[in-house]
Amino acid sequence: MNAFLDACRRTIGAQYVLTAAAETASYLTDWRRRLTGSACAVLKPASTAEVAAIVCLCNQFKVPIVPQGGNTGLVLGSIPDASGTAVVLVLTRLNQIRAIDPVNNTMTVEAGCILQNIQQAAADAERLFPLSLASEGSCTIGGNLASNAGGTAVLRYGNARELCLGLEVVTPQGEIWHGLRGLRKDNTGYDLRDLYIGAEGTLGIITAAVLKLFPQAKAQRTTLAALRSPDDALRLLTLAQLRCGAALTGFELMSSYCLALVQQHFPQMHLPFADAHAHYVLLELSDGESEAHAQALLEGLVGDALQQEIIEDAIVASSLAQSKALWDIREHIPLAQAAEGKNIKHDVSLPVSVIGDFISSTAHLLQQAFPGARMVVFGHLGDGNLHYNVAHPETVSEASFLAQQAAVNRIVHDSVHQFGGSISAEHGIGALKRDEILLYKTDVEINLMRSIKRALDPLNIMNPGKVI
Repeated sequence: MNAFLDACRRTIGAQYVLTAAAETASYLTDWRRRLTGSACAVLKPASTAEVAAIVCLCNQFKVPIVPQGGNTGLVLGSIPDASGTAVVLVLTRLNQIRAIDPVNNTMTVEAGCILQNIQQAAADAERLFPLSLASEGSCTIGGNLASNAGGTAVLRYGNARELCLGLEVVTPQGEIWHGLRGLRKDNTGYDLRDLYIGAEGTLGIITAAVLKLFPQAKAQRTTLAALRSPDDALRLLTLAQLRCGAALTGFELMSSYCLALVQQHFPQMHLPFADAHAHYVLLELSDGESEAHAQALLEGLVGDALQQEIIEDAIVASSLAQSKALWDIREHIPLAQAAEGKNIKHDVSLPVSVIGDFISSTAHLLQQAFPGARMVVFGHLGDGNLHYNVAHPETVSEASFLAQQAAVNRIVHDSVHQFGGSISAEHGIGALKRDEILLYKTDVEINLMRSIKRALDPLNIMNPGKVI
């Protein structure tokens, strides 16, 4: 191992080969602080060439590699195991925006670029990069692509996969695939780009990407609507799609308990309704015409929804500050959950049409098994992605409830499967759900995935123990 580390020091500089516990600690524990792994070193290369050289050394010395960006993942995908044999390859020094092409509406960026910096660079060029996540101030685009991140604008613009045109990737053999093509049509064989996006670093290391840009909206309008049920939320979604078309960019469902948690733990965030309602939808329009057109579009939608008794009440933001305040309520739900204590989290996707039935059916099953369990249900209803989290009953200790996580997962995931959904919508599989997917994917699907992994990474050095 000393020979390997010495070679790494010669390759990227001794100051970027971290081995002391005080230096490596922050890279070895996941964001939720559920797991701390061990590594022989944390390596911080500064270029694609240095990444390739490190991978070649790892091949030579048979050292596993765990790629890591901002370490904001939620499924233990960027944390090494406890063996201490792997290196953590941190890509945050690859942080250059290489080019912006406003005519082609593309931006070429390195994997370690912070998502928020990419958004700002696009804005500076009078363009929009629409990927938006709660962790956008610290997550990196390489991690976003490796996990095929979603976020709040998927309804209009799609997941990270749909926002990427080309990639630069270091293969498990240390070769560089130069696939940074800004083409929207390229039917010249297998789509290697889509193979690496969402693979969580198990097939290669993304070092750069060509991203799609969009025209900036001339106006954005936001409303918070109060409803009786998720079924009414689906009726509102259908109406909004009919009335607003592509202008509909955000459609977030939140249960009453979610907002109660926010109000409890962040009392300075005043909720806009005098009375509590069962569910809420945060809806946003991005309009390409004018402020007046956007306002008329939203007011017409809200008026129709009230007249048809789809919604019970609504607050329409009249300024950017009011819009931000409404979005702050949504974005504080995970923080309020953390302040309340630990809970059992699920990131699931379902056909949009069955979400109401899924929520009611799954809640009933959980209440039968765990009376008093509290459902923290929120998410991107427009694209079928729910964060379906379960908190302990008030009469049961947190620790004893968390000990039942496997049983809770089985109820929720079996229900997701029954309704034709997926147990991972936007967080990935990582190590957390690696065994879980075996219960819900067919043998054919699992064997195909294993065949791809063996073919591309025969030494199994790329993020071993993750995904498959």
